[in-house]
Amino acid sequence: MQIVISSKFKTTIPKKIREQLSLSVSDALEWEVENGRIIVTSPQADFLKHKKSVHIGVGDIKEDIQQARNKRTDRYT
Repeated sequence: MQIVISSKFKTTIPKKIREQLSLSVSDALEWEVENGRIIVTSPQADFLKHKKSVHIGVGDIKEDIQQARNKRTDRYT
């Protein structure tokens, strides 16, 4: 896929790529040069690996605190 660099050195991310990576306005991208090539990555991908790791809903705060304390204690014993 080929794109053009504007006079202000801006480019447009093709729609197909934006959709595949679920990019939207104000998302950050990381740029690297490797062996004469530009590599652009979305740090958003790292965030998505944690998807569904946070549970929401009704909970028991006292029980949650006690479980966290027990886990911490287990690490040091």
